[in-house]
Amino acid sequence: MMNDMTVEQFRETASAILGELRRVIVGQEALTHDLLVTLLAGGNALLEGVPGLGKTLLVRTLAEVLDCSFNRVQFTPDLMPADIVGTMIITSGADGMRGFRFERGPIFANLVLADEINRAAPRTQSALLEAMQEGRATVMGETHSLPQPFFVLATQNPIEMEGTYPLPEAQLDRFLYKIDVPYPSEAELIEIARRTTGVGVPAGRKVADGATLMAMQSLAREVPVAEEVYSYAARIVGATHPASDRAPALVRRTLRVGASPRGIQALIWAGKVEALLDNRKAVALDDIRRVAYPSLRHRLIMNYEAQAEGIAADRIVAEVLAGVEV
Repeated sequence: MMNDMTVEQFRETASAILGELRRVIVGQEALTHDLLVTLLAGGNALLEGVPGLGKTLLVRTLAEVLDCSFNRVQFTPDLMPADIVGTMIITSGADGMRGFRFERGPIFANLVLADEINRAAPRTQSALLEAMQEGRATVMGETHSLPQPFFVLATQNPIEMEGTYPLPEAQLDRFLYKIDVPYPSEAELIEIARRTTGVGVPAGRKVADGATLMAMQSLAREVPVAEEVYSYAARIVGATHPASDRAPALVRRTLRVGASPRGIQALIWAGKVEALLDNRKAVALDDIRRVAYPSLRHRLIMNYEAQAEGIAADRIVAEVLAGVEV
């Protein structure tokens, strides 16, 4: 590996980041872990959970811990693309001549929280997702690069569908991970009350910066992957397609379309990060199985029968993992 950062430094920094997040966020250990994996893999995350579970606090704390800029955008039906990306405004110079100046929108930050993304119209959603894919924004023919590192955390409410615009499948596919946010347990609710209703409220302390994060992302990309691991990941993705000979009966009955090639990219990228976090210098088959659920659950397009029966995407992923030989 050519990166100056070592595996030990990677693990120490990642552990410090998680430690600071968990000083502020009660419980949600799987959430904080998966969010860190997404960040270190250089991807973006879609969080699904009911309001009030601390999603905004989580990403704000992450920005503090990483000493990165942070912006939050509350998505609403009347939000326009210019409200996110920015717009050209007319200015007057000292000589009285008028010109245009680009006023940057909230997307020009290292960490961007797109709150309730499914409340905005598709045109506005696509403006954000284009920036996620390309790492830049174009306004009136002029291209502006986004700051690096750049990470979008989008949230959506699974129980309130009135007045929402569900993300199209092609746009969902651009998220590396879809992470389900569970409701806290009774013990966690008590701890939340203790931490937030007293005099002092814990805050995250800086343990890394943008340059460190980008070095960690670079190191993760260098982790080697054996051919058998590539093959295993490919068989998993292939088994999500109903027309495939590898597809289990549940896939053939419930899915219209399986995971795209971005699915295998997500498996490999996230698997590399998991290997480093586990102090290993190569991706194992267990890493691929570990990351399969958040990598694939949003890439499975169900048919009407599956939707009517309320079949969960995780159940389908479990069937695929059980049916694919190691």
